[in-house]
Amino acid sequence: MSVLVAVTGTPGTGKTSACEVLAARGYAVVDLDEVARREGCIAGRDEARGSDEVDVDALRTRLRVPAKLAFLRAHYSHRMPVNLAVVLRCRPSVLRVRLEGRGWAREKVRENVEAEAIDVITQEAVEEGIPFVFELDTTDLTPAEAADGILGILQGRTTGREPGSVDWSEEVLSWY
Repeated sequence: MSVLVAVTGTPGTGKTSACEVLAARGYAVVDLDEVARREGCIAGRDEARGSDEVDVDALRTRLRVPAKLAFLRAHYSHRMPVNLAVVLRCRPSVLRVRLEGRGWAREKVRENVEAEAIDVITQEAVEEGIPFVFELDTTDLTPAEAADGILGILQGRTTGREPGSVDWSEEVLSWY
């Protein structure tokens, strides 16, 4: 039996960087976007957002796990048949700067910052019925520290990382 860990979160929260560290340490990391393209699970293109639309149901049936422990990376990895989800979180004001630095359109940045502010990914992960969902605030972490945090959760260091433990409400209230 394999243990699948979703490393998920709003774009810009550090999934790629943390998973690069995990891969460099010898862990199996699966880039779900890459698998979706290779397996023909791209349903279309959202031109307004400048992104591919992944057929998550088709991807779920085509996913092959390369190891007994694998980390699945994507902002939708919590929609795969995983045992545990680690939702990477980032303070919205910092996330805005990161996404603007990528050259993203203003509306796409706003949409993602708002999604982060209201816990969209965490809520989705919980609604999926994943047995274990945890949050990790990566705002001030290096990629290595984020990877350590993910591994720490697997080792049982979960106190203070339950769904809802990251709360951006004070920052959101300052927007008004």
